[in-house]
Amino acid sequence: MEEPLRYEAITGLTHGQLAELTARVAAVTGDITAPGGRPAAIGLLRSVAMVVALMRKNLTQDAAGAFFGVSQPTVSRRWDLLRPAIGEALAGCVPDPREILGSGTALVDGTVAPAWDWKAIPGLYSGKAGYPGMNIQVAAGLDGRIAAVGPVPVHGARHDAHAFAASGLKDLLAGVDAAAGLGYAGVDGIRIVPFRTLPGGRPDDSQGAFNAALSKIRSAVEHAIAHLKTWRMLSEEGGRYRPPIGKYASMLRAVTGLFFFTTYE
Repeated sequence: MEEPLRYEAITGLTHGQLAELTARVAAVTGDITAPGGRPAAIGLLRSVAMVVALMRKNLTQDAAGAFFGVSQPTVSRRWDLLRPAIGEALAGCVPDPREILGSGTALVDGTVAPAWDWKAIPGLYSGKAGYPGMNIQVAAGLDGRIAAVGPVPVHGARHDAHAFAASGLKDLLAGVDAAAGLGYAGVDGIRIVPFRTLPGGRPDDSQGAFNAALSKIRSAVEHAIAHLKTWRMLSEEGGRYRPPIGKYASMLRAVTGLFFFTTYE
């Protein structure tokens, strides 16, 4: 087996994690070489590393092909084969939120991950973020550990109040006390939000103290989202998500599995 340690910088996976992930993916896909066919242009371990690198660094397929010594069409075929396979292989690594939260409160927030502005797909542009993208809902514990990621990406034009349920995060947090910002005021499933100040008014001292304390606590979910966005396909720093939007949900499932696999396993 080719030494995979040199891939750690572009995948975020250790030697052992990459080997284990490859074994898990093999159990899903089987042999990627057709019986009696020519040898594959790139073996399974390197293929897995390549697809993980696409999500970790948001490489273009041309750049990934140059690094791994294969053509762009080969990268595209491996992306389409292994992206959903990685999500399936790592589904068991995604915990029940209560395993992370215990009896504590979930901190909820949304983030808009930038995407290419597909003109044929309405509702991608987020006025709040100032760019097109997908709204991803995240829950974290008071210690800043991610407890859940809403599995359904929502078009960026939709507000967090809608996305909380539409993303599936509400269902994942059923029965859990949840706190969030004012954008979630009145949302079913969110019990704790700041006091709202009417125009021209100001909160009384106790309300102001509560809002300040809640804001300080909620910084933990902001740090958690920043940690999730080290997977650059979700990050403003990594550029925009370029593949078709129809592949976004399976990418998010794969990244969620990879996040928990590399962070908590």
